[in-house]
Parts: sequence; structure tokens; C-alpha cells
Amino acid sequence: MKTAELLKKLLVKLPSVVMAVIFIQNGLTKVFNSGQLDKVIKNQTVLILVGVLLLIATCLFLFQKTLLIGTVFLSLYMCFIVCVHLYKGKPIEVTALIIVATIFAAYLRKPELFYQDKLNTQNH
Repeated sequence: MKTAELLKKLLVKLPSVVMAVIFIQNGLTKVFNSGQLDKVIKNQTVLILVGVLLLIATCLFLFQKTLLIGTVFLSLYMCFIVCVHLYKGKPIEVTALIIVATIFAAYLRKPELFYQDKLNTQNH
């Protein structure tokens, strides 16, 4: 019985860990290798700032209490990246998949954020 509970907890948190690794790697690359990146924004300071904000959003995503805020920031960031890819004519499938996976990982950890309680809405 304990093994099943442990496995369930692990499988619920695993997508969040995978997404966090992707965003942390992206943020650290922007912070430490901003001069070597060929991006739309050429200003190193802006890239470093975006990297720091990405790392902060990932931390917010990892904590249960700030999961919603982190998910919103990360999803909006990736939506911006989709727009940039559309502008440059690059494929957007992987970027869109990252958005869906981020929202799905948040849903697995805290599903009550994504639906309203019918009893509470009927009483008000």
C-alpha cells in the first residue's frame, strides 16, 4: 500500500520536475550565455533579465502555494515565444507542446485550480 502511494506522488510530480528542468536550463542559458545567443533581442541586459524572471517564475511554479502564478508566467512567456516563432517562420509544435505540458503538470499537482466547486457557486 505504501509503495502505491509513493508511486502516485512520484508520478504526479514528475511532469512538474521535467518542465522545471526545461525552464531552468533555458533561464540559466539566458543568464550565463546571453552574449552567444542568436535571438530576436540582441541586448544582453534584456536577455539576462528575461533569464532571471524565467528562473523566478520556475520557482513559483515549483511551490504549491504559488503554482498558479508560476504557471501563468511560464505559459505567457511560452506564448510570446510562439508569437516570435510565427513571426520568424519557425515551427511552433514543440513550443506549443511545452505550454500544454506546463498547464497539464500544474493540473496534476492541483486540479482544483481548474474547475469551480458546483456547491459553492450555487450557494452564492
